Amino acid sequence: MPEQVLLEIGLALAIVAFAGILAARFRVSIVPLLILAGMVVGPHAPVIGILDFRFIKSAPLIDFMGRVGILFLLFSLGLEFSVGRLLKAGRSILVGGSIYMAINFTLGMVLPIIWGWPLRETLVVAGLISISSSAIVAKVLVDLKRTARPETEMILGLMLFQDVFVAVYLSIISGLVLTGSASPASVLKSTSLTLGFMLGLILAGRKLAPLINRLLNVPSDEVFMLIVFAFLTLVAGFSETIHVAEAIGALLVGLILAETDHLDRIEHIVVPFRDFFGALFFFSFGLSIDPLTLGGAVGPVLTAVAATLTGNFLAGILAGRMAGYSYRGCTNIGLTITPRGEFSIILANLAKTGGLLPVLQPFAALYVLLMAILGPLLTKESKWIYNQLAHIFGWPALKETNKPRRPV
Repeated sequence: MPEQVLLEIGLALAIVAFAGILAARFRVSIVPLLILAGMVVGPHAPVIGILDFRFIKSAPLIDFMGRVGILFLLFSLGLEFSVGRLLKAGRSILVGGSIYMAINFTLGMVLPIIWGWPLRETLVVAGLISISSSAIVAKVLVDLKRTARPETEMILGLMLFQDVFVAVYLSIISGLVLTGSASPASVLKSTSLTLGFMLGLILAGRKLAPLINRLLNVPSDEVFMLIVFAFLTLVAGFSETIHVAEAIGALLVGLILAETDHLDRIEHIVVPFRDFFGALFFFSFGLSIDPLTLGGAVGPVLTAVAATLTGNFLAGILAGRMAGYSYRGCTNIGLTITPRGEFSIILANLAKTGGLLPVLQPFAALYVLLMAILGPLLTKESKWIYNQLAHIFGWPALKETNKPRRPV
């Protein structure tokens, strides 16, 4: 291990812990604080004595642990559901996902056209605006203890729908941006591979459920943990190898293991790892954003943020109502799927590699930052937001609960 890497990792964990203390103190989501903490330090930060706040040497390791955090976040979210539940809600998810993508993708195309940006830049922005951050959504649902709410099934389904869209869209954008063309054959191949992988893994998991139960029936917690983590990383790694997002593999493993007899034991073991590595993901995400480059894209970003908030809320209402959810549930759907994150950064890096307009880098960074901050905050205040909307639209208002007084 290179010199001072361990010290830098310890410094990163201290910063993450401090962000956690602030979040607990002010009763806010830890996600935006972790992202902001990562932005404050990084390559532009100073070196104070032996403390190197640039995290240059440890950046690859922090980035890797952040990727592990995505796996645990999506795996943990998958454990809250089951393959059977999702299959029953398949039609609602398909309809809801189509509505969601139609609204947000249209907005993403219209805005850069109004700004006068070229076609390739327009398609990149459309992708930026269309796709939610699965990692942030999963973290918010866990932090706010909403995984058991009925509308969370629709939210999870929308995440899966978007993951399939991502696989197809990346193949198209990569061809257009990097080579100037996108082969229909490559798009069809990418779509078929992603759908085939998902369906194959789901069916295999259901068929092999008795075998998985027997395999996990071991008294040693250490061996049990090793089996679960091996299954998770192997499937996620195989997903990445065949160019399917590893987050899809992690989510599907959670869905499969949710149908076993060992669900409670798995959740008990996974939670500490999810919280630890998940925090490092958001911190590493902040490290990737250079605040010194954000000023040139303020106007377009603010317009895009307003359009995204409107589009997500409208999509949540339409998709939720068609699936039979209450207006409160629809509001939760529209607010929870607001955050943008990892896919937006991937598209921005692709645009940089393809030599597109330089403004796309600060645009993506500032847009993701604002959406990653607003998403958890709006979701946390969803009850208050719903009651304000209820007065306007005549929806049934929710009764306010008396919050316990804080000890003096």
